[in-house]
Amino acid sequence: MIQVENITYQIGKKELVKALSFEVKSGELLAILGANGAGKSTLMKLLCREISPDFGDVKLGGISLKKYTLPQLAKQRAVLSQQNTISISFIVNELVMMGRYPHFEHQPGPKDYEIVKQVMEETGITHLSARDYNTLSGGEQQRVQFSRVLAQIYDCPDACLFLDEPTNGLDLLYQQQVMELARKLADRGYCVICILHDINFASRFADQILMLKNGRKVAIGTPLEVINCENIHETFSINVKLMACEGYNCPLVIPATIQT
Repeated sequence: MIQVENITYQIGKKELVKALSFEVKSGELLAILGANGAGKSTLMKLLCREISPDFGDVKLGGISLKKYTLPQLAKQRAVLSQQNTISISFIVNELVMMGRYPHFEHQPGPKDYEIVKQVMEETGITHLSARDYNTLSGGEQQRVQFSRVLAQIYDCPDACLFLDEPTNGLDLLYQQQVMELARKLADRGYCVICILHDINFASRFADQILMLKNGRKVAIGTPLEVINCENIHETFSINVKLMACEGYNCPLVIPATIQT
């Protein structure tokens, strides 16, 4: 579904992403890990065509992103950004309906209303339907935004979903629910790519993990292949301990004590 072919992106002489190549298939969830400033958000913008690489290419369904029109792209991929500031007051169900805008010209149809209803049920925000978005907590707002981008591609099971730190601002329960939903979407056939800071969430829910440092690939592979002390130290400059966790096919990562 997503093919990244030797992409490089730089500002001036500084290379923010350097010679990256990888592939994410339909039905897979890729987690991108890295320290602050590693190039994760820049890479996400390249994958979404918010910016274009200086070298290399990104393909969606075997076709270069450059060849898609914006309306075509809006039906093939949805993006949940870190920041979703809204200054105008909207009712929650109106905001979720915005995800359906690429699918109708003037007024939403019965199918659009049904999808919005289904999405809000899946994300657990039906009880917020009539609330003013700006009166919600940060975590509730994040769930509403997740619902909006899901509504955008809900009836396109071969589409791509990009999540930039989707658990940001959520408590532990809702972090778990968001990642379980992302996993279910991948299992339905979506290509899901998300930036995470929690290594344990990544290793539990992802099919593949991409580790970045200074815009370069440290490792990519299954959690069992890449989650080891050496890769984590290279990526985050911290020592860790790995512990087997009953019921999970991946190690539990525990940071070592930092001496001061």
